[in-house]
Amino acid sequence: MKKEVLLVGGFHKTMYLAQSLLDKGYGVTVINNIYEDCMALAQIEKLNIIYGDGTKPFVLEEAEAHLMDIAIALTKKDEDNLVICELCKKRFHIQKTLSLVNDPQKINFFYQMGIDSVVNAISTVSRIIEQQAFVDEMTEIVSVDDNRVNIMEIKVKDKMPINKKKLYELSLPENSIIGYILRNNQGIVPRGDTRILEGDKLIIICSKNNQEAIIKEMTGQ
Repeated sequence: MKKEVLLVGGFHKTMYLAQSLLDKGYGVTVINNIYEDCMALAQIEKLNIIYGDGTKPFVLEEAEAHLMDIAIALTKKDEDNLVICELCKKRFHIQKTLSLVNDPQKINFFYQMGIDSVVNAISTVSRIIEQQAFVDEMTEIVSVDDNRVNIMEIKVKDKMPINKKKLYELSLPENSIIGYILRNNQGIVPRGDTRILEGDKLIIICSKNNQEAIIKEMTGQ
């Protein structure tokens, strides 16, 4: 029997995760309180969408949270993510909970409250800033799997060497992949012959050690 995953909040990360999980055979339900985001996410085939506030028990009930195996809180507010995970764990008895945390000082507290996994992006972003590694090109970097794997989001600009290239023409390092492309609010699962265009947002999965090499390949600097 396939496992069921509940994603609450977020948009870009949620879109990527939803598509990736669906491709792997998971059942995926998304809760989002922004109607326009729900409409965009609804274009992903087989994805269940619930429009509402995931911190409200009745919305979680509508999403059939009690049937979920994993709950992932991806909102921009740490307090909301904590409430979501606490409700999922203690009221709906979801076995595994994961929360995005924006304030690294809250990580230990989240673990103390029973959250199974906590993801924080601040430490990785700080390293990029200190290295002056083209912060303007980077929209977001999220570390997962105990900081061994990064999910990067890079916006393609006109003068970048990857602009107008096809994926198979890129020289990405090993253990890295462009897993998703966001284009004009549409999600694209890329193939080797997919052409990268100005304005695209590339969702890249890579090992921590390959991050700088990927940025260089993308920006040419």
